[in-house]
Amino acid sequence: MSKTNNFVFWGLYIVAWLIFVGLCIEAGGLIVNFFVSLYNPEFVQNLYQKLDLSEMYNDSKLAFFGIYSFVLIISILKAFLFYTVIKLMHKIDLSKPFTSFVARQISYISYFTVSIGILSYIARKTAKDLQHNGYVINSLNEFWVDNQAFILMAAVVYIIATIFQKGVEIQNDNDLTI
Repeated sequence: MSKTNNFVFWGLYIVAWLIFVGLCIEAGGLIVNFFVSLYNPEFVQNLYQKLDLSEMYNDSKLAFFGIYSFVLIISILKAFLFYTVIKLMHKIDLSKPFTSFVARQISYISYFTVSIGILSYIARKTAKDLQHNGYVINSLNEFWVDNQAFILMAAVVYIIATIFQKGVEIQNDNDLTI
């Protein structure tokens, strides 16, 4: 592997770590925000992202818990997605990348990505239905605005995972014949 490619790989590894840390902070902040909104709703304006759904909580606890569940699950899945990316980048041997571990990790990445995309799509539709019932949810759109991108990315990553699985099979066959 050339020096430039190695430099780019490690640069992307650092970027993946930074994104992972940011997503963990976001998920943790949303979890804290959730519990504070249950026990001390007037303090929510001072918290991370000021996600105040107290009116929804007062009107319908089911809608509140449903929407907040979507927000929390999606943010936690994004953090798990980047944890999987970091684990893959940490253990991959670029001189011999076609291993069962790499193929499995890339498959996991596609599963996490499609889960995020589908859950974001369902959450967006649910939020639109709640908006038609009079709930104010404008602050929530940022959590599932990119659902189509995640579904498309899942398809691409799944194709790459399939190629890697086939590469592992071919490499194992070649190792056995030598």
